[in-house]
Amino acid sequence: MRALPPTPADLAAISDRYGFGLTADDLAACHELITETFESYAVVERQAAALEQAVPHRDPGHRPEGDRLGAWYRRTSIKGAPTGPLAGRTVVVKDNVCVAGVPMSGGSAALEGFVPGQDATVVTRLLEAGAEVVGKSVCEDLCLSGGSHTSATGPVRNPWDLTRSAGGSSSGSAALLAAGEVDLAIGGDQGGSVRIPAAWCGVVGLKPTYGLVPCTGSVPIEPSVDHLGPMARTVADVAAMLSVIAGPDGRDPRQDPRTTVPDYRPAVEGDAGGLRVGLLAEGFGWPGRSDPAVDDAVRAFAGRLVGPGADVRDVSVPEHRDATHLWTVIVVEGATTQLVDLAGGAVAGCDPRLAAALHQGSREHAARLSVTVKLVALLGAHMIRTGGGAHYATARALTGRLTAAYDAALARVDVLAMPTLPMTATPLPSPGASLREQAGRALEMIPNTCPFDVTGHPAISVPAGLVGGLPVGLMLVARHGGEATLLRAAAAYERLSGGFPVITTTGGIR
Repeated sequence: MRALPPTPADLAAISDRYGFGLTADDLAACHELITETFESYAVVERQAAALEQAVPHRDPGHRPEGDRLGAWYRRTSIKGAPTGPLAGRTVVVKDNVCVAGVPMSGGSAALEGFVPGQDATVVTRLLEAGAEVVGKSVCEDLCLSGGSHTSATGPVRNPWDLTRSAGGSSSGSAALLAAGEVDLAIGGDQGGSVRIPAAWCGVVGLKPTYGLVPCTGSVPIEPSVDHLGPMARTVADVAAMLSVIAGPDGRDPRQDPRTTVPDYRPAVEGDAGGLRVGLLAEGFGWPGRSDPAVDDAVRAFAGRLVGPGADVRDVSVPEHRDATHLWTVIVVEGATTQLVDLAGGAVAGCDPRLAAALHQGSREHAARLSVTVKLVALLGAHMIRTGGGAHYATARALTGRLTAAYDAALARVDVLAMPTLPMTATPLPSPGASLREQAGRALEMIPNTCPFDVTGHPAISVPAGLVGGLPVGLMLVARHGGEATLLRAAAAYERLSGGFPVITTTGGIR
């Protein structure tokens, strides 16, 4: 995108907006100085050519016909290495993550048709490990929804009941896994977007410790809550994926370059003997949200680990009940700045071409953006204009208290346990649904998931049975860097359930 210098009228308008009180002579002098300074932008533009890479000659894929779930954005075939820990496995990549040579949209009219020139780090690592990328999965509009009804391509349907939400924002990834159409999937999680669809579709989804998995090559929402994570039908497959995609890439500033990554696969072989599980009291009984049948099912399932030798006890973290409010302030103001205004360009490692395309597209197609994107931008812009980011800074400062509260509980137990979501999959809004219903269905399910995006603790959702014929999820949370313990506990619960069935594309179970 070519930088255009401001005109004198532009500067006058900006001065008025900020109340600078510049005179006509001041503005003329400023215009002269800025015009000279603008050479810096010209130099950056000239040197940008050094960053350009030829787009690989790959199958760009196609939108499949007869996609009853509405879960495929593109189908393609990109073969990985002939050998490796994921050799022979098929993987679908959430459509906010770049796959070079394959069009992407981020679920939004704003990015429709953009073709990345580089693979995201996680995609490179999956291919090097032998996986085959078989397509891009539909995600919600700029990933700002926990429902599955906001994508520009239409709703993603839950394989268990086509009238219900698959959960979001990694909606297509979970639906395709549950239907057995792929072996593995990449999801993104900023408020629960890996764990929400995993719970409602009956698969496994892991949000890693903040910074463990590089987000390089993905569309950011807010750098302090951005996570990418593995999704699969089994805990063992999630562990294998995490071993491949985790670790610093030298480009993502959210990562600690000193982090070392173990092989997580042996963790799933450990038994439950001596494991301490804390049932988080505040994760149950959300007024106006929790289905008592879901609470009862999760509590009973969590308690079954006592038989294999675990210690299951009640714990309390009162701060959990207010954590959603911290997340809301951080995401509303952060996403308005980072995603809407700067199009991700303020995040180091962001593809400049992607940032330019998102910036242009979000303005050309602003009217077509989802209700949730518009609500975030409306409130965020107001709060930034009137508060200057003070509430955002306060919420980030309060995050330390919240993190310490969870850490104190995790000093007494190995994992916290609670329902991933307080209810089973909700009906998809009708095409003529009100703005209030669309927004409500996008955000009503997040009170247990979003706190751990703010604090960065690793969290996993595993199937915990059925309520009314629909899946419910058990969410486990561990200490920072405690993925091995988390996977050990998740695998122990998976053995209790005997695994979960695949919902075939014809609606049957196998």
